[in-house]
Amino acid sequence: MKRIALVLMMALSLGAAAQAGDIAKGEKVFKKCKACHVVDKEKNKTGPHLVGLIGREAGAVDSFKKYSKAMKNSGIVWNAETLDGYLANPKKYLKGTKMAFAGLKKEKDRQNIIAYFESLQ
Repeated sequence: MKRIALVLMMALSLGAAAQAGDIAKGEKVFKKCKACHVVDKEKNKTGPHLVGLIGREAGAVDSFKKYSKAMKNSGIVWNAETLDGYLANPKKYLKGTKMAFAGLKKEKDRQNIIAYFESLQ
Protein backbone atom coordinates (compact mmCIF):
# COMPACT_ATOMS: atom_id res chain seq x y z
CA MET A 1 0.00 0.00 0.00
CA LYS A 2 2.85 2.39 0.84
CA ARG A 3 4.45 1.72 -2.55
CA ILE A 4 1.23 2.60 -4.36
CA ALA A 5 0.98 5.86 -2.43
CA LEU A 6 4.62 6.69 -3.19
CA VAL A 7 4.20 5.94 -6.90
CA LEU A 8 1.03 8.03 -6.97
CA MET A 9 2.76 10.97 -5.26
CA MET A 10 5.67 10.78 -7.70
CA ALA A 11 3.34 10.67 -10.69
CA LEU A 12 1.41 13.69 -9.45
CA SER A 13 4.56 15.71 -8.85
CA LEU A 14 5.92 14.82 -12.31
CA GLY A 15 2.63 15.84 -13.89
CA ALA A 16 2.69 19.19 -12.11
CA ALA A 17 6.30 19.78 -13.13
CA ALA A 18 5.49 18.93 -16.75
CA GLN A 19 2.71 21.51 -16.72
CA ALA A 20 4.77 24.25 -15.09
CA GLY A 21 5.44 27.22 -17.30
CA ASP A 22 8.69 28.85 -18.29
CA ILE A 23 9.08 32.42 -16.97
CA ALA A 24 11.38 33.62 -19.77
CA LYS A 25 9.04 32.26 -22.42
CA GLY A 26 6.11 33.81 -20.57
CA GLU A 27 7.81 37.19 -20.69
CA LYS A 28 8.02 36.80 -24.48
CA VAL A 29 4.33 35.85 -24.67
CA PHE A 30 3.55 38.96 -22.61
CA LYS A 31 4.64 41.08 -25.59
CA LYS A 32 1.15 40.34 -26.99
CA CYS A 33 -0.32 42.08 -23.93
CA LYS A 34 1.91 45.17 -23.82
CA ALA A 35 -0.38 47.27 -25.98
CA CYS A 36 -2.85 47.39 -23.07
CA HIS A 37 -1.04 46.20 -19.91
CA VAL A 38 2.19 46.90 -18.02
CA VAL A 39 4.07 45.16 -15.25
CA ASP A 40 4.76 48.36 -13.33
CA LYS A 41 2.36 48.85 -10.44
CA GLU A 42 2.72 52.62 -10.67
CA LYS A 43 1.04 52.71 -14.10
CA ASN A 44 -2.02 51.53 -15.98
CA LYS A 45 -2.72 51.65 -19.70
CA THR A 46 -5.93 50.70 -21.50
CA GLY A 47 -6.00 47.82 -19.01
CA PRO A 48 -4.77 47.62 -15.42
CA HIS A 49 -1.20 46.81 -14.40
CA LEU A 50 -0.57 43.12 -13.82
CA VAL A 51 1.90 43.22 -10.92
CA GLY A 52 0.61 41.12 -8.02
CA LEU A 53 -2.10 39.61 -10.20
CA ILE A 54 -1.99 36.14 -8.62
CA GLY A 55 -4.35 36.06 -5.64
CA ARG A 56 -5.89 39.42 -6.50
CA GLU A 57 -9.63 39.79 -6.94
CA ALA A 58 -10.68 40.76 -10.46
CA GLY A 59 -11.45 44.45 -10.82
CA ALA A 60 -9.50 45.41 -7.71
CA VAL A 61 -6.72 47.77 -8.86
CA ASP A 62 -7.85 51.02 -7.22
CA SER A 63 -5.93 53.23 -9.63
CA PHE A 64 -7.69 51.67 -12.66
CA LYS A 65 -11.18 53.11 -13.17
CA LYS A 66 -12.26 51.53 -16.48
CA TYR A 67 -13.26 48.00 -15.43
CA SER A 68 -16.41 46.55 -16.94
CA LYS A 69 -19.29 45.84 -14.57
CA ALA A 70 -18.85 42.18 -15.44
CA MET A 71 -15.23 42.22 -14.25
CA LYS A 72 -15.89 44.23 -11.09
CA ASN A 73 -18.80 41.98 -10.10
CA SER A 74 -17.32 38.64 -11.21
CA GLY A 75 -15.96 37.51 -7.84
CA ILE A 76 -13.01 35.97 -9.69
CA VAL A 77 -9.76 35.63 -7.79
CA TRP A 78 -6.86 35.29 -10.21
CA ASN A 79 -4.92 32.05 -9.90
CA ALA A 80 -3.48 29.58 -12.41
CA GLU A 81 -6.88 27.99 -13.08
CA THR A 82 -8.89 31.20 -13.51
CA LEU A 83 -6.17 32.83 -15.61
CA ASP A 84 -5.92 29.78 -17.84
CA GLY A 85 -9.65 29.87 -18.55
CA TYR A 86 -9.78 33.62 -19.03
CA LEU A 87 -6.67 33.84 -21.22
CA ALA A 88 -7.89 31.00 -23.45
CA ASN A 89 -10.97 33.01 -24.44
CA PRO A 90 -11.70 36.13 -22.38
CA LYS A 91 -15.13 36.94 -23.84
CA LYS A 92 -16.37 33.37 -23.44
CA TYR A 93 -14.98 33.03 -19.91
CA LEU A 94 -16.41 36.32 -18.69
CA LYS A 95 -19.41 37.62 -20.60
CA GLY A 96 -19.31 41.42 -20.70
CA THR A 97 -15.55 41.86 -20.28
CA LYS A 98 -14.09 44.88 -22.05
CA MET A 99 -10.89 43.05 -22.95
CA ALA A 100 -10.75 42.91 -26.73
CA PHE A 101 -7.95 40.33 -26.88
CA ALA A 102 -9.07 37.11 -28.59
CA GLY A 103 -7.05 34.89 -26.26
CA LEU A 104 -4.05 32.60 -26.18
CA LYS A 105 -5.03 29.40 -27.94
CA LYS A 106 -1.85 27.45 -27.11
CA GLU A 107 -1.96 25.89 -23.64
CA LYS A 108 1.83 26.17 -23.33
CA ASP A 109 1.65 29.93 -23.97
CA ARG A 110 -0.90 30.24 -21.17
CA GLN A 111 1.24 28.14 -18.80
CA ASN A 112 4.27 30.26 -19.62
CA ILE A 113 2.56 33.61 -19.13
CA ILE A 114 1.02 32.42 -15.86
CA ALA A 115 4.52 31.46 -14.67
CA TYR A 116 5.65 34.96 -15.66
CA PHE A 117 2.77 36.56 -13.73
CA GLU A 118 3.62 34.40 -10.71
CA SER A 119 7.19 35.74 -10.86
CA LEU A 120 5.85 39.31 -10.56
CA GLN A 121 4.38 38.79 -7.11
